[in-house]
Amino acid sequence: MLSPPAYTVETQKGVLKVESVSRVWGRKSKATLFVAIALAAYIYSLEGTTTWQYGAYATSSFSQHSLLGAIGTAQAIILAVTKPFSAKFADVFGRAEALAMSVFFYCLGFICIAACSDIHTYAAGAIIYYVGYASLQILIQIIIADVTNLRWRGLMSSLTSVWFFVNAFVSANIAQGILRPHLSDEGVLVTDSWVWGYAMFIILIPVVCAPIIGTLAWAQRRAKKLGLDATDLVETNGGTAAKVKDTRPLGRRALGWAIDIDAVGLILFGVGWCGVLLPLTLVNRGKLWWDSYKVITLLVVGGVTLIAFVAWEARFAVKPLFPFRFFKSRTVMVAAWIGFFDFVSFYLQYTFQYSFISVVKDWSVKDQGYFAYTQTLALTFAAICAGFYQLYFRRTKWLLVVGLCVRISGVGLMIKSRGANGSTVELVWSQLLQGLGGGIASASCQLLAQASVAHQDVATVTALVLLFAEIGNAVGTAIASAVWRDHMPKELAKNLAGILNSTEIAAVFGSITTASTYKTSNRAAYDGIVDSYANVMKMLLIAATAISVVPIIMSLFANNIYLSDTQNAVEGEDLAGRAVTGDKSKEKEDLEV
Repeated sequence: MLSPPAYTVETQKGVLKVESVSRVWGRKSKATLFVAIALAAYIYSLEGTTTWQYGAYATSSFSQHSLLGAIGTAQAIILAVTKPFSAKFADVFGRAEALAMSVFFYCLGFICIAACSDIHTYAAGAIIYYVGYASLQILIQIIIADVTNLRWRGLMSSLTSVWFFVNAFVSANIAQGILRPHLSDEGVLVTDSWVWGYAMFIILIPVVCAPIIGTLAWAQRRAKKLGLDATDLVETNGGTAAKVKDTRPLGRRALGWAIDIDAVGLILFGVGWCGVLLPLTLVNRGKLWWDSYKVITLLVVGGVTLIAFVAWEARFAVKPLFPFRFFKSRTVMVAAWIGFFDFVSFYLQYTFQYSFISVVKDWSVKDQGYFAYTQTLALTFAAICAGFYQLYFRRTKWLLVVGLCVRISGVGLMIKSRGANGSTVELVWSQLLQGLGGGIASASCQLLAQASVAHQDVATVTALVLLFAEIGNAVGTAIASAVWRDHMPKELAKNLAGILNSTEIAAVFGSITTASTYKTSNRAAYDGIVDSYANVMKMLLIAATAISVVPIIMSLFANNIYLSDTQNAVEGEDLAGRAVTGDKSKEKEDLEV
C-alpha cells in the first residue's frame, strides 16, 4: 500500500521537462549523458585549475595588478548570487536551456578577455565569465540529481571531482607552457601569452557541454512526439493530453515568466547580498575599514534589502526563490547550517595558511604547492568513498557525524604542529584529516538536503546549501583577516623589540617575502617572526576548532533518511515523476527518525 507523500508542490515546466526525459530514454542515451557530464566536469576542472594563475599576468600587462583584488571581489559576489538564479531559471525554462545560458556567459566572458586591449574590458570579461562558471558548477549537480536515484546520487555527484587527481598535476604544466616568457618585438622579455590560456576554453567549453544539451533536448523532443509533452505531464491525465497552445500576448507571457522565476525576489536577493558581501571583501583586502561611511552604508542597504527579500518571499512571492517549507525542514536547515559553520571554521585557518607555511617552513615553492593540494585531494577521495558507502549501506547520517569528527581532529592537530619546529608529518596529516572529514561531510549534506524535498525543490535547495557555504566563506575570511590585522602587528612588536626597528617590523608585516629573508640574515629576528606567526595562527586554530564542534552537534538532529531507488524521500516517485508501487512505509518511517 502506498504511503501518502510528505507534501506536494506545483511542479514547474523545467522540472516536468526533465521528468519527461526519464520516460523516453534508454541505456544508450543515458550513458551518453553521463559520458558527456564526465567530459564537461574534466574541462570545467581544468579551467578552474589553470585560469586563476593567469590573472596576475593579465592585470600586470596593463600595469594594473592592484585591481586583481577588486576583480576577485566582484567574482566572489557573482559566485554567491548566480547559483540561486541559475537554479530557478532551470526550474522554469529547463535544464538544457539553463546549461545553454551558462555556456553563453562562459564564452562571452572569455571572448571579452581574449580580445581585451585594456583593464576595463578584461575586468568585464572576468565578471561575465564567472556567471557561466557559477552556473555550470551548480547545474551539473542539479542534472545529476535529476537523473539519479537517492542510492546512486552521492557517488555520481562525487565522481565529477575525480578529475582533480589528474588536473592537480597537469594544470601546472599547462600554465607553465602558456606563461612561458618570450622576447617581444622590442627585444624585451615578456609574458603576454596568457590570452591563449583563456581563449582555448572558448572552444572547449561549448564542445563538451553540447552533448549534454543535445541529449536532453533530443529526449525532450522525443517525449513531445510520443504525447508526453512536459507541460501536460501530470498524473491526472497521465501526461498524454495534447498541448494547448499558449495564445497569450507577449507582455502577459513575459509577466508570467517573471512570476515563475520570482524576478522581484531575485533582484532583492542579489542587491542585498552585494551590499553585505562587498564590504566584507573590501575590508578583508584592506581597501576600507569598518568605520568607513561607505562600508556602513553598504551594510545598511544590504541588510534592509535582505529583510525586504524575506518579507517578499514570505508574503507576496507566488513562486518564491526559497520557499518557506525549506526553513520548516529540520534536515534542510541542518545541512545548510553545517555548511555555513564548516566553511567559517575552514577559512579561519586556511586564509593565512599559505603565508604561515611560507614563513615558518623552509620548503620550496613546489613543496608548498603539494602541501596546498593535499587537503583537496583528500577531500575528493573521501567524497567518492562516501558515495560508495551510501550506495551499499543506503544511509549517510552517521557517516556525516563521523566525517565531521575526523575533520575537527585535523584542525586540532594543526594547533600542536604550528611553528618552525612542528613536524612536517603532523602538518600533512592535519590536512589529510581535514580533507577526509570535509569530503564526507560535503557529500552527505547535499544528499540529505536533496532527499528531504520534492523534485521541484531539488535545484533551489541545492542552491540554498551552497549559498550558506559561500556566506560561511565570507564570514570566516573576514574574521581571520580582522584577527591577523589586529594581532600580528602587536605580536611582531613584542617579539622583535630591540631586534628590528618599527620600519623593519612594518615591512615584515606587509610582506611574507621580507619575513622569509630573515631566515639567513638575522636568526634572532626570524625566531621572533616565527613566534609571532605561531601565536596568531594558534588563535585562529583554536577558534576554528571551537566552531567545528557546532556542525557535529547539529548533525545529530538530521533525519536518518533511507536512500531508496526513488527521486527523493518525500514524494514516493521515480525519476520520471511516476508513483512508485510497493510498500513505502519503511522509507516514510525512516525519514521521520
